[in-house]
Amino acid sequence: MLIIDEATHAAVVAHARRDHPDEACGVVAGPVGSDRPQRFVPMLNAARSPTFYEFDSQDLLALYREMDERDEEPVVIYHSHTATEAYPSRTDIALAQEPAAHYVLVSTRETGTTEFRSFRIIDGEVTEEDVRVVPALDPQTGPERGPSGSQRQA
Repeated sequence: MLIIDEATHAAVVAHARRDHPDEACGVVAGPVGSDRPQRFVPMLNAARSPTFYEFDSQDLLALYREMDERDEEPVVIYHSHTATEAYPSRTDIALAQEPAAHYVLVSTRETGTTEFRSFRIIDGEVTEEDVRVVPALDPQTGPERGPSGSQRQA
């Protein structure tokens, strides 16, 4: 299950909508081994395409160096689909190289609807997982609960 805070969820969706009609892409980094997405890092789609995304190699190298310095890893790798559902394409599956990451897809094909889905992609096998959007993530322990102790689903 992906647990993500409201602000990061909103930032990913806003980035996807802002870059439409091209696909948007980015990373949400977090402490190594924590599975806590904490630092939103929007990236430039070097392909500038409505049907494909590609991280700029120099930007990606700089991001990985920065994550190494901060003891972080890519907890979420996200991109948008502009004309299709939020489900990994064959290309997305073939390019998935981070077995511990949550692969998030946002579909921007419909203006008034947000389709935000998360998948694990390991050795070419795709497994959809639940997404839980919480008010905030505690940097040490994970999701913080609201006054009623509830968390909301995306």
